[in-house]
Amino acid sequence: MRSFDSLTEREILALAISLEEEDERVYADFAEGLKQDFPASTAVFEEMRKEESNHRRRLIELYREKFGEHIPLIRRQDVRGFLTRRPVWLVRPLGLETVRKNAAAMEVETRRFYERAAAQTQDASIRQLLDDLAQEERSHEDRAGELQLRPDVKAKEDEANRRLFVLQIVQPGLAGLMDGSVSTLAPVFAAAFATKSSHDAFTVGLAASIGAGISMGFAEALSDDGALTGRGHPWIRGVVCGLMTTLGGIGHTLPFLIPNFHAAFIAAVVIVAFELAAITWIRQHYMDTPILSAAFQVIVGGVLVFITGVLIGSA
Repeated sequence: MRSFDSLTEREILALAISLEEEDERVYADFAEGLKQDFPASTAVFEEMRKEESNHRRRLIELYREKFGEHIPLIRRQDVRGFLTRRPVWLVRPLGLETVRKNAAAMEVETRRFYERAAAQTQDASIRQLLDDLAQEERSHEDRAGELQLRPDVKAKEDEANRRLFVLQIVQPGLAGLMDGSVSTLAPVFAAAFATKSSHDAFTVGLAASIGAGISMGFAEALSDDGALTGRGHPWIRGVVCGLMTTLGGIGHTLPFLIPNFHAAFIAAVVIVAFELAAITWIRQHYMDTPILSAAFQVIVGGVLVFITGVLIGSA
C-alpha cells in the first residue's frame, strides 16, 4: 500500500476519479435497494448518484487536460488511511438507518480526502477543483446523514422502516417467544410434578426447548420467501424465530438446575410470570394490541397450559 503523502498530483486525480466511480455505484445500489419501500429516500440517493457522476466527469476533464488520456488504476485499497467499507449495499432488504449512517460516513471520508489532497497539491487548477469538491461533499454529508426530506415524508419513511422491522424481526421473534414460553410449560411442569426431580425436569425442558426452536425455525423459514409479503429473508426470520423459541423455553427450564425441587419450582413460576409480562409488553408496544387484551390473551393461555402440565404430572 502507498502512503497518501507519496502520491503525485496525477495519482491524486486518478484516485479521486476511482473514489467517485465507487461512490456513484454504491448510491445506485442504495437507490435500487430502497425503491420499493422508501421512494423519497430513493430519489435523494439517485440525485446524489448523479452529482457523484458529475464530480467524476469534472475530474476526468481536468485529468485529460493535465496528463492525457491514460488514467492509472489506483484505488482506495491501494492507499493507506481509508476505512474498510462493509458492503451493506449488497444486503437485502436494506435497512434505512444503516444506509443513512453508511452514506454519511462515506461523505465524511471523501470530504476529508479532498481537503487533504488540495493541501498537498501545488497546481492551482487542480487545487481549486479539489477545494470545490470538498465543499460540495460537505453538503452531501449533511444530506446523507439526515436525508433532507420534508418532515411529513421523513415521518412516513420512518414509519415504513418501523413496519419492516416489525414484519422481519419482531413478528417472527414474538411468535417464537410465545411458542417457546407457553408450549413448553406443559412438558416441563408435567415432568417436574411426575418425578419431583429437578434434574429430570431440566432434561425434559432442555429437550423441549431446543426441539421446539428447531421446529419453529424451519417452519418460519419455509412459510414464505418474503418476496410478496415484504417479510424479509426467510432464513433470517427462521433463525430469529428459532432462537426466540428456544430462549422462551430455556427461561423457565434453567431454574431446575437448582437441586432443591421446591426452590426450583418457585423460581420457575416467577420466571414464567416475567416471560408472560414480556410477551404482553412486546405485543402492546410493537403490535399495537391493547394492553388489557394482550395481557388477557397471553396470561389465560399460559395459565391453561401450566395447569394442564401440573394436572398431567400429578395424575
